[in-house]
Amino acid sequence: MLQALVSMSRDSNFTFLSLAREVLVMGWRERKHEETYGEEEVQERLKAELPHWYQEGGWIRRKYKTSGWKGTLMVVNAVGHLAEAAFHHPDLTVSYAFVIVKLKTHSAKGVTNKDFELAQKIEAVIQWQPGKEEGALEGTPDDPRFKYIKYDG
Repeated sequence: MLQALVSMSRDSNFTFLSLAREVLVMGWRERKHEETYGEEEVQERLKAELPHWYQEGGWIRRKYKTSGWKGTLMVVNAVGHLAEAAFHHPDLTVSYAFVIVKLKTHSAKGVTNKDFELAQKIEAVIQWQPGKEEGALEGTPDDPRFKYIKYDG
């Protein structure tokens, strides 16, 4: 990390703010896989990276609202695939019209980089709306017959 900071200081765009930002981001990424975050650190990182997630009872959590059972199963299956691919498994609460995802690293007894990385991947997949991007994919039609998830604003 020190070497990266020295090379940054040689850059003509170097500022104290950019240094502080880089130290904060680098500090998150340089932790060992099993090193846990304190409560305040978790709050700061959620605010910066995952604003729809919250901390409760030693877990980071997110509630995804769906339009019913079919949408709930689609969310559960997407999260299941990502968790298995990552080999890091969240706890899920599944109901008719919502799914709550809870993450912490059981072996470390707390929230680690593994949890943040999987949460970011889950968030990107579940909240993906191709119709709002440029490209050939149109996305789900704006018709109640086809709605399956209630996207954030």
